[in-house]
Amino acid sequence: MDIERTFEDCHYSPRPVAALASDHPHGEHIAPHHHPRAQLIHTLTGVMTVISDGGSWVVPTGRAVWMPAGINHAIRIAGDVTMRTLFVEPAVRPSLPGNCEVIDVSPFLREAIVAATRIPLDYASGGRDDRVMELILDEIETAPRLELHVPMPRDPRLARLCEEVIADPSLSMTLEGLAAGIHVSGRTLARMFHRELGMSFGEWLRRTRLLLSLPRLAAGASVLEVALEHGYDSPSAFAAMFRRTLGVAPTAYFARARA
Repeated sequence: MDIERTFEDCHYSPRPVAALASDHPHGEHIAPHHHPRAQLIHTLTGVMTVISDGGSWVVPTGRAVWMPAGINHAIRIAGDVTMRTLFVEPAVRPSLPGNCEVIDVSPFLREAIVAATRIPLDYASGGRDDRVMELILDEIETAPRLELHVPMPRDPRLARLCEEVIADPSLSMTLEGLAAGIHVSGRTLARMFHRELGMSFGEWLRRTRLLLSLPRLAAGASVLEVALEHGYDSPSAFAAMFRRTLGVAPTAYFARARA
């Protein structure tokens, strides 16, 4: 059984690493906040969307987001989320990531994180529990990084366009049409996207639609519903894009994540 503790307990644990088990219902919104420790936020079920000034990170079942200390962020919950969070003192392992990243969580790392929620906050230095925590940090360092990030531009005009797309990803849109809305040419808008986000508008749109679709799929929406909601003419077109990007069909994605 997981040991009962709070976020505050983990923030001020006498040891550099602490773990917390928490459950969150579908539709919950955790307001913007930040932590004095870095976090690895892992979901055993459901999907989280983590939003900060740098963009949004979608965290499906079986994945985790690394959140450095002091970064303001909010979390939206889709599907009932079984969350397991690791809190890490920034100085304990300087080689850990300095930016937000979504990582793939192996079955081994998942079990280690779950086990960590049962380790007392005042575990003995140099003992078995200390070695478990060190092993988890080793695994975080070597875990595969996943492109589950929707970057957001700083240019106010471009940010407004991106926010409109995110608000209604079903809209039919072209680069020229969007450019006209901010009184620039399509070529100028294309350059703005590359300069601000390091990718083309088409690449950004495909990634955004894909990542916005994951919470809907987790909540039980059909592939047909999700395809139409995200600007695709047919479920087969959406499934082909999904498979090209994530390696499996939408119907198999969450089943594989839970395996």
